[in-house]
Amino acid sequence: MSETKKGKQFFTVSRVFFLLIVIPLLLTAFLIANGIFQLGDTSKKGAAAVLDKKAQEEIVARTASIAENVASFMQGCQKDVLVATILPVSAETYQEFVLNSRQSIWVRKGGRIVKSPELMYTEMAMVDKAGNEVVKIVNGEIAPESKLVNVSNPENTTYKSEVYFERAKNLEKGRVYISEVTGWYVTKGDFKNGKRFEGIIRIATPLFDKQGFAGVVVLSLDMRHIAKFTDNVLPTESIQVLESDSATGSYAYMVDNRGYIVSHPDDFHIEGLYPDGKPVPYLTKENQKDMVQKGEEVLNAFYMDFMEPTLAAIATDASQGNSGNRVYEYGGRNKFVAYAPIPFYSTNYPEPAGFGWIAMGLDVDRFNDMAFAASKKIEQETQAWLTTIVVILIIAVFILFLISAILSKGIARSISAEVPEGAVPHYYDDED
Repeated sequence: MSETKKGKQFFTVSRVFFLLIVIPLLLTAFLIANGIFQLGDTSKKGAAAVLDKKAQEEIVARTASIAENVASFMQGCQKDVLVATILPVSAETYQEFVLNSRQSIWVRKGGRIVKSPELMYTEMAMVDKAGNEVVKIVNGEIAPESKLVNVSNPENTTYKSEVYFERAKNLEKGRVYISEVTGWYVTKGDFKNGKRFEGIIRIATPLFDKQGFAGVVVLSLDMRHIAKFTDNVLPTESIQVLESDSATGSYAYMVDNRGYIVSHPDDFHIEGLYPDGKPVPYLTKENQKDMVQKGEEVLNAFYMDFMEPTLAAIATDASQGNSGNRVYEYGGRNKFVAYAPIPFYSTNYPEPAGFGWIAMGLDVDRFNDMAFAASKKIEQETQAWLTTIVVILIIAVFILFLISAILSKGIARSISAEVPEGAVPHYYDDED
């Protein structure tokens, strides 16, 4: 066979082999690249638009869930005080009850943030029908007789103004009095220096014997066990933190049935008392300047319309037992807030307002910035994948070209060896 024919044969075999391999490869690569591009484009658009809606739906659901959890927790505390009424009235029995009543909360210990089982009740006491404390446990320790006082006089109570004894002694058997959140006020300056609000909720119920009213049993719930439901939450993340940061604009908080903030990342917004037992006034349009100068910024949601009318509207709606969500502008930023009532009711927390409500807010602008950053990252990853595919494709085509050249050259040699040079093919027709 002449060299020219051999070259043509080689070229023809090589070309057919190359095309049979490369064309499917190119089609497959095109489909993969197009799929990645479409997926990246869809994901990028989703990050900028769909995630915002999804986040809102998740926040609404989480807000309702937190409200339900707070209600369940308070129901458990209510049962605890009723169980306490059947315990023997002794210091040892009460101490054991307190020490066994623990729940884990995030705390800072030894410079580390740990989850620690802490006492739920900072105090437990049995008060006789005249108002005298008979047995008292303070922070797990038995209080000496010299520390027992008559709590029928509010000035003798820890916070100089408490009326839990008077309110509980007039209840029927099995009914429970639950006080408002009570504690010393923490100013803005003290908060910045590391001080935190240390409040309690008094839970009291009457005791009866054969002669009738015999006294009152009181549990003092550590407010940290209520605040944990909102303080440790980040609206857009599933992880828990020791304290959320109000500067991010995304955090949860709790409001009682009177409209007072009782749990908030900034403790100086929580209602508290002066050393004489008088409450610190909440901010109004008239006193705002003076109170802010003193670092006293107690908030009552019903009276925040001078800051933002939507906040007062939310308080009104939530106090009627309704849940919902609103979007408003505050401080030049767009805010989204979901709210849900806490379905816990008692003598002094009647329907429909109940114990209060939970709110969870999101800084929409900041979230959109995060979504935009996510979309840019998706775009970069898509481009990286496409570049990788192109490089792999070029290398693959080059390698396949070499392989096809080698194989087709070998095939051409085999054909030349099998067919003698100058051989003429014999054709058959039907008559043969």
